Amino acid sequence: MVRTGGKGPKGVSALIIDTSSPGISYGAKEKKVGWNNQPTCVVNFDDVIVPESNLLGGEGQGFKLAMHGLNGGRINIASCSLGSAQQCIEDVIQYTTDRKAFGSPLNSNQYIQFKLADMATSITTSRLMVRQAARSLDAKEPNAAALCAMAKLFATEKLFTVCDDALQLHGGYGYLKSYPVQQFWRDSRVHRILEGTSEVMHMLVARDIMKHL
Repeated sequence: MVRTGGKGPKGVSALIIDTSSPGISYGAKEKKVGWNNQPTCVVNFDDVIVPESNLLGGEGQGFKLAMHGLNGGRINIASCSLGSAQQCIEDVIQYTTDRKAFGSPLNSNQYIQFKLADMATSITTSRLMVRQAARSLDAKEPNAAALCAMAKLFATEKLFTVCDDALQLHGGYGYLKSYPVQQFWRDSRVHRILEGTSEVMHMLVARDIMKHL
């Protein structure tokens, strides 16, 4: 994305840039809390020359293209949270079944059963919201953007809590790297930031509901 015009979204254009172009350099690989299978670094552009034929979608269309891609991206990130939370609840059910306290499995305790019920409810509700948003986006419904924002907001917030609860129910073992629950916890935290923060999702949803008043 580059600015080819005046101020505002209509001045932003999208370009396809050859990574071998002179003037492109890369910063050091960042050390992240999670998502460590995806390398992240700063990309520097110093007087990079790009031919006009590399313009994507026409001049001034960059912001529109980015926003269109973000709706699907929000479904993708919410789906990543779903996968992490689903594995977490499966792991914690197995752990609390195998782990004994005073001669009984941990999940014979009613408090833990209630916690598992809350986790399962959050996962199922999130899955339904994500699927509804995906159907709406495929059908190009007018409220698709708002539904994508709702699904992303709800799923990433609720399902990070699921991962956090799963780690807590593992006790001290949950903090050990030999138990995968800690990786799901670390990886899912950034989902509340990627493709628009939770605060931005609140803003988008509020704008949508207010315009119908």
